Amino acid sequence: MRIMTKKINLKITIEESIERHPVPVLGVDYKVKIAYKNIKFAQLDVEDKLIKISLPSKQKRMNNEKILDMAIDKMYEQIAKVEVERAMEKTRLLLGFAPEDYEIKKMNNGLGRCEDKKIIINPEIIKYDRNIIDYIILHQYCHLKYKNNCKSFYKMIEKYEPNFEKYELYVK
Repeated sequence: MRIMTKKINLKITIEESIERHPVPVLGVDYKVKIAYKNIKFAQLDVEDKLIKISLPSKQKRMNNEKILDMAIDKMYEQIAKVEVERAMEKTRLLLGFAPEDYEIKKMNNGLGRCEDKKIIINPEIIKYDRNIIDYIILHQYCHLKYKNNCKSFYKMIEKYEPNFEKYELYVK
């Protein structure tokens, strides 16, 4: 008598919470949960104040902090593309002018700057809620007219955002 054996492929997912600071997205803190799966590349999913990061099973025993940081940075860049475009268009319609160009670029300090009629925005801006994002974009637009934070510069900001001082304090 011959016994038939059947090959069974099991996909086991082990989930665990990571002991790390919450990740802010548009002013809301998200928890991070990682899962190890039979996949080749890391994946990131966002839903219900939870960021789910799936990592290949073979990385289970590695220190994945660097991979997690890279995945979150990539997520910030993707969200920034949409949110900065929204805020740029809103501000362009409000002020009636626009920069020659803008760029989303990681910066060591600051959330935005204006140089040579070009606005540069740090993707870390996505940590803040939309009102603050809109203010930061407005601030940079005003630098298209005034290089320095002079009295006329602040008059222009106040004209379009009367609560600017509250936002200034928040981002510092």
